Amino acid sequence: MLIRHDLSRRFVVCPADYQWIDSPVAGVRRMPLDRVGAEQGRATSIVEYDAHTVFTAHEHSGGEEFFVLSGTLIDDAGHYCAGTYVRNPVGSRHTPRAGPDGARLFVKLGQSHPDDQDRKVINTTRSKWFQGLVPGLQVLPLHEHLSEHCALVRWAPHTEFSRHQHWGGEEILVLQGTFIDEHGSYPAGSWLRSPHRSIHTPYTREDGALIWVKTGHLSVGESH
Repeated sequence: MLIRHDLSRRFVVCPADYQWIDSPVAGVRRMPLDRVGAEQGRATSIVEYDAHTVFTAHEHSGGEEFFVLSGTLIDDAGHYCAGTYVRNPVGSRHTPRAGPDGARLFVKLGQSHPDDQDRKVINTTRSKWFQGLVPGLQVLPLHEHLSEHCALVRWAPHTEFSRHQHWGGEEILVLQGTFIDEHGSYPAGSWLRSPHRSIHTPYTREDGALIWVKTGHLSVGESH
């Protein structure tokens, strides 16, 4: 299965474009954002669990990374409330289930470097933010390995960032507000993936924005 797999192209998926599909487990639905391969392939998705739904035990042959958008996810190692970022390394295994309010997650599977073996659990609602590169930006670093950097970035209303190039590409999920650049306007729930050496000049208007962002992890000629 191939979904938005060409890393040399720019892709945008907005909430109006969502097309949910059922997973192999009843009570779990997926909105695929990109994919290469079948059930154990490399994939980026938004995943919804109904309340108390239990997913089958599985191994992360290429690692797993997720951010809890709403509700609570529970597994063998702990409880992860909304706003929690988790990295499970290559070869890790768990049996996830949803809490009483269900759960919605942003999930990336099979995209971890084999040398990146640190497990991380970060409750971003209790974490320290840092001043960004321009006034109006705050940054909460989540992970970095080699050229890959992942963070939450909070944009105050009417913040403008300088025009810049994405060496190794950029991927964004808009969590709150509206993220804008010269190519379009992206409300909460929008996913953007921009290729290696792409350029833009992002900004916000009156509602500001909160985004999950990853840079430096995409290469031309590689599919994921």
